[in-house]
Amino acid sequence: MTARQRDGAIAAGAVAFLLSDWLDGEFDLPGADLPDMRDELPQTAAAGLRDYWGLGNRPIKNMVHLLELKGVRVFSLGEDGKEVDAYSLWRGARPYVFLNTQKSAERSRFDAAHELGHLVLHKHASPNGLEAEKQANEFASAFLMPEAPLRAVGRVSGLPKVVQLKQEWSVSVAAMAYRLHETGLLTKWNYQQIFVEISRRGWRTEEPSPIRREQSQIWQKVLSEVRRDEQLGDRPPYQMELPADFRRDL
Repeated sequence: MTARQRDGAIAAGAVAFLLSDWLDGEFDLPGADLPDMRDELPQTAAAGLRDYWGLGNRPIKNMVHLLELKGVRVFSLGEDGKEVDAYSLWRGARPYVFLNTQKSAERSRFDAAHELGHLVLHKHASPNGLEAEKQANEFASAFLMPEAPLRAVGRVSGLPKVVQLKQEWSVSVAAMAYRLHETGLLTKWNYQQIFVEISRRGWRTEEPSPIRREQSQIWQKVLSEVRRDEQLGDRPPYQMELPADFRRDL
């Protein structure tokens, strides 16, 4: 990336740290619950983390809510950082994820899972570079689209079925096609033909049946509490609990 892009991404992190520190001082929120899985293969780690969090093999309704529930602070990159896909880091005991909101909701959701892969696989910064990115992609694919329920569907041969599965698992049509090919449920020839059709229809950037963009539930609640206190004119110590329907929305 250019120096301007790098500086913009770093600036987003600096602001986020200030907000996060204020949040920790005012609200009672979950601590980080991310195991260190550096010794696991990416797909094994994805299945293991689903099991550790009790998610089973069902589709994850909301990645941002899930990350927040597990103590990850999720922030968006500004418009100046649109060239940066996403990034993540550990700051002490607190993990952070920064997402690009200029991309499709499906791609941003995959980025969230990709960065989660970095947090559990690469907390100690090894490996680096292209190998680390490859591992994080493998993790995200397996975490969002577990193999067992896809195998229950059986062989896939046409684009309409790929689109149906993409809607069910809330991923991009390209990511679903790749995952089906990776698991042997889509032949190489069908995969190539489907990708040609995806490109022809412009679905590399605009998704068919797009999903709604995921948003932070914690920040919505925080801002609501602050506005309420401003209206009442008082300033008691904030004690916020996650909404009762928080887990249901995952």
